[in-house]
Amino acid sequence: MQASKPDNLERWIPALGSLRQYNRSWFGRDLFAGVTVAAVAVPQAIAYAKIFGMPAEMGLYTAIVMTTVGAVLDSSKQLINGPTNAISIAMLSALASIDGDENRRAAAILMALLVGVIQTAISLFRFGDLSRFISHAVIVGFTLGASVLLLMDQLKNILGLHVTIDPHDHFLVRFWKTIAESAGVHWPTFAVAASTVAIAVFIRFINRRLSIWLPEFLIALIAVSIGLYFVDPEGVLKVKLTEAVPRKLPSFALPQWDLALVRDLSGSALAIAFLGLLEAMAMAKSIAAKTGDKLDMNQQCLSEGLANTAGSFFNCFPGSGSLTRTYINHSSGAATQWSGVISAMGVALTILVFAPYAAYIPRPALSGILVLTAFRMTEMATLKYIVKATRFDAWILVVTALSAILVSVEFCILIGVVLSFALYIPKAAKISSTELTISQGKVVREIKPGEKRCEWIRIYNFEGELFFGSAPEFERLLDSIELEAQPPLRVVILRLKRARNPDSVCMMVLDTFSQNMLSKGVTVILSGVDAEMLAILSNVGLVLHIGRENIFLEQSEIWGSTSQALQRAYEIFGTERCSHCTQFHSQSQALPNN
Repeated sequence: MQASKPDNLERWIPALGSLRQYNRSWFGRDLFAGVTVAAVAVPQAIAYAKIFGMPAEMGLYTAIVMTTVGAVLDSSKQLINGPTNAISIAMLSALASIDGDENRRAAAILMALLVGVIQTAISLFRFGDLSRFISHAVIVGFTLGASVLLLMDQLKNILGLHVTIDPHDHFLVRFWKTIAESAGVHWPTFAVAASTVAIAVFIRFINRRLSIWLPEFLIALIAVSIGLYFVDPEGVLKVKLTEAVPRKLPSFALPQWDLALVRDLSGSALAIAFLGLLEAMAMAKSIAAKTGDKLDMNQQCLSEGLANTAGSFFNCFPGSGSLTRTYINHSSGAATQWSGVISAMGVALTILVFAPYAAYIPRPALSGILVLTAFRMTEMATLKYIVKATRFDAWILVVTALSAILVSVEFCILIGVVLSFALYIPKAAKISSTELTISQGKVVREIKPGEKRCEWIRIYNFEGELFFGSAPEFERLLDSIELEAQPPLRVVILRLKRARNPDSVCMMVLDTFSQNMLSKGVTVILSGVDAEMLAILSNVGLVLHIGRENIFLEQSEIWGSTSQALQRAYEIFGTERCSHCTQFHSQSQALPNN
């Protein structure tokens, strides 16, 4: 009994399981990957905090606390949690109506708690696997819309414009105000932003050309900060700088609980919680496909939920799995979840040692990094692939992207999900019926147009989902069979082997059909019935109405239960045969069993 306790503990804390076989080689790989990720996490955390007006230290705190908790609990060995551009853009929209820096900061922390509680609840109710029912086109559409919004929002910071923006303004209103003020470009600010982008692009080119890895964003920030300091030590050019980051680690503090604010934020919290889960799980699945690791999606949901919840008690805002940092972690050779813990320690060490130097980072340099990130958020190859695949995917992608821009970035993901189901359900609700016959070679096959049929027996094969969405079509097909049920017809066989997942609505339709046929003197026989469907038939009383002797369970051999149903029909007939049947079967001849 005691031996099972570590296994249970490792199930809930997967990072402990990695310690069983941990060795010096794995530590070396995790150390290198963790330090590499930390070099990227520092500038990203500051930049993502600035997207929705949070202090730089909040981004860094999120990169410490959430990354640590997420890494310890992650089912994925390579996923890196923390601040992300997608969540930050959603937060920009969610907090737009809240005035005052302190109020916005308190709301962001409270949002982390709400998001964490929702995600944890999803995990505890084991709804994590439901993510597979959400089209990937929704995520790509959101990413496309979010990248456009990020570009629109950062344009004023890139150009150094003094735009008067009401926090209640929609993104499009802010953008047009920016365009209206575009004549007053502050060229030193633009030069700093452009230089940051140019240096980062150059470093990326060097990395690819020489097959090495240098932290492009960190190098770009350091280079531009040093360059601006020497060019303009007195601040004559009036390029805005980042505020100083306090040299202290995140400390415990209870989120400010405000019931009215909870009500205001609950809708956005639900949307951001789903967005965070989808973002993290999509990234985890992508990496798992390369490493061959097995994932537990409910555990993944739990790690996201507890990471956000824990973060809310240490002055953090919501986060998720980071695309950029996860990719770098994997490509740097991370062996286990402990690379994420090492990354968080690297960010903490950076705060303790280099925090005062953050005050020398130009704000337009951070905006340049965000703009570069926006261009990289959506892979054009993936975008083209989805658009070319089907109209279904293309519509979901376009509507989700436009919803992000025109409606609300945090709700576009829900709009995309609803649209996915709205377009999918009619496709899933299709159910078809094919009439079958017995050939001279005693083979059950689809009947040919104009072919002579048995006068006493009709056989129909049904395919599709027997749920409420398909009930009207199922009823229409049965009505057409009932309409054709004229004397001397005596038996109708319904093959249900490929009719799946019956519900009460379709069972009522089948019950009505069987009773109508019985009133006409026609026996209904069911074949290909699986154990689940038999249980439902029994529960609703259909077994009594149809008769257990007229229900045949699916067989391993093809058409086996249909052959049994035909034998039952001939038992009903006794020694009689219609003129068509006697062409193929003598009274004692065995029925087909193909």
